[in-house]
Amino acid sequence: MPSVYKSVISNTSKEMTAYSDYPFPDHFPNYLHNSKIMEYLRMYVKHFHILKHIRFLVCSVRKHSDFSFTGQWDVVVQAEGKQESYVFDGIMVCSGLFTNPIMPLQEFPGITRFKGQYIHSWEYKSPEKFQGKKIIVIGIGNSGVDLAIELSHVAAQVFLSTRRGAWIWNRVWDNGMPLDTVLFTRFNSLLNKICPAFLTNRWAENKLNAHFNHDIYGLLPQHRFLSHQATFGDDLPNRIISGRVLMKPNVTKFTETSAIFEDGTEENVDVVIFATGYTYSFPFLENNSTVLDIQHSMYKFVFPPALEKPTLAFIGILQPVGATIPTSELQSRWAARVFKGLNKLPSVNGMMAHIRKKKTEFEKTYLNSLRDARRVQYVDYMDEIASEIAVKPNLFSLFLWDPKLALEIFLGPCTPYQYRLQGPGKWAGAREAILTQRERIIKPLRTRTLIRDQAPCSVPFWLKSICVALPLFVLTFIINKG
Repeated sequence: MPSVYKSVISNTSKEMTAYSDYPFPDHFPNYLHNSKIMEYLRMYVKHFHILKHIRFLVCSVRKHSDFSFTGQWDVVVQAEGKQESYVFDGIMVCSGLFTNPIMPLQEFPGITRFKGQYIHSWEYKSPEKFQGKKIIVIGIGNSGVDLAIELSHVAAQVFLSTRRGAWIWNRVWDNGMPLDTVLFTRFNSLLNKICPAFLTNRWAENKLNAHFNHDIYGLLPQHRFLSHQATFGDDLPNRIISGRVLMKPNVTKFTETSAIFEDGTEENVDVVIFATGYTYSFPFLENNSTVLDIQHSMYKFVFPPALEKPTLAFIGILQPVGATIPTSELQSRWAARVFKGLNKLPSVNGMMAHIRKKKTEFEKTYLNSLRDARRVQYVDYMDEIASEIAVKPNLFSLFLWDPKLALEIFLGPCTPYQYRLQGPGKWAGAREAILTQRERIIKPLRTRTLIRDQAPCSVPFWLKSICVALPLFVLTFIINKG
């Protein structure tokens, strides 16, 4: 079962996280408490009348007896205490990456003799019962840092143990704007294609070290910024500088009452929390290598290449550097068109060649870790899938016929609404949603109205934007053609 601790806040902002045809309400905060996300999902389900189609427990998914001809699937679900059987023409598996907690006890000698409590972060819900305890959190991903920060307010001491360190970034970026709305733009995506990786690494690392020196704070990783997913930790430097969180290296072993670290230091602890990640599994799918895709080599992280019929798609089984809902939604739109025969997949050889090429690129770019094995860059991957179904926005056409919209698409955040401007599933409200997205970002921040005189801008914003964007449009065209 999924598990969410009570205080968890989204790492992606509302405009970047929304479904492409249903923006969040403008008064919702930019970063959302988990209850607000649930409220939004319920609103979405109600708006599109989805609930009547949902069955909440899937027992099994098996190939139909004539699968090689029809591509159909036998599905058993449990509803109101009894099982029901259905035959479906297509299956999308959307159970996510975080289904099975990883508890690597074998890597920590002595843990079974430890007299205190040890749990996985999956079991954590709230900090009250840890009052006055000495706690070690093992792992420096988003959950590990979140728990270390929260527990440091009630614990006697929190130790945060990491093998490799991490680059720490904040949800709040330049000028107080949400990080993803500033960084994940088509303009920045173009710069990343032009700039060598070492320049991007240097810029990002200098930027993060300007906030606090990762070396002094015991966080400096051995890897470069682009090689491994960074971790959100807005309040971590505050907790470290006040001594409430102490950074420690990897644990080599446990005694009955303490943890011994790689640097030879030893600390008495009452609780160990393993924030050591998750793996995923699909126990409801039949045990067939062409279905389960044992080598995790789905074509564009969606389609198992060896199936006789392309009627099975894995949705959201990836790690975008950005929001999961929009990437999963685009995958679903593509899968639906493939199921209906409106889009064709390449041959098995063609898909396998693409998979091998991507694996080689990953090996050169990222660390060999579960966290990076399915990592994709948000704008690039969204555009890649959008191109499959002809919904990637045509910037050059828009610049000629709707320059105001084109500038916002190019220079502004790459919000999901961009993929509803044209092609299948076009939404009449997409243009308005894009042009008003900055208003929805600012509105929840302006809860105190200030009245003051404001000098008029000497040069209109739109004119400045055109001066910046026009040569970049030309450069983009040249790169794409080349």
